[in-house]
Amino acid sequence: MAVSQPAFTRADPDERRQSLIEACARVLADKGAAGVSVRAICAEAGVSAGLLRHYFGGVSEAMAATYRWTGERIGEALAQAVAMAGPDPRTRLLAYVTANFRPPITSPDLLAAYVAFWSLTRSDTLVASVRAEVYGDFRRDLEALVRAYRPALPDARLPVIALTALIDGLWLELSLGNAPFTAEEAEALAERWLEALLPAAPTTTAAAPPP
Repeated sequence: MAVSQPAFTRADPDERRQSLIEACARVLADKGAAGVSVRAICAEAGVSAGLLRHYFGGVSEAMAATYRWTGERIGEALAQAVAMAGPDPRTRLLAYVTANFRPPITSPDLLAAYVAFWSLTRSDTLVASVRAEVYGDFRRDLEALVRAYRPALPDARLPVIALTALIDGLWLELSLGNAPFTAEEAEALAERWLEALLPAAPTTTAAAPPP
């Protein structure tokens, strides 16, 4: 006869906190921001309903922690893509951009969680501050790669904003599913836009000496 598992088992405090964060991410992806509650998160994590308030001040704090954890996961995936690209600055920049069009970043569950986060940024100051933090980290990393590729560029701010808009749009379509383009086509578009935004500096040739 199968033995039923208890609803709560002892675990390391950090593990319990992390399990609540991951449960919150699943609830957000499945039910959206309106479906998130202390009871829903704890039920998803398989723990007693009072445990969440032991680690978080409330649902808002749990969602902010989940947003930060989600951003860190994306950052790790992007960093890994860049590390695998080798030393060439152009290849590293392209790896950072195009990794957004592949799993684990392109994901319906991740999109659903982000839609929930975005819906809260106007009403929840904790979530809004984490959004600023996550997007700030993303843009700083992208700008560092842009500057490594085009060190003579006088101002990288607008090219980075344009690249971010391109990434967001293509990622959104791919994550929704049934996009009118493939991941490979998204990567090709990104490469073409990259060259248009960051053209190579014109080479100057030395003037011929007078006869």
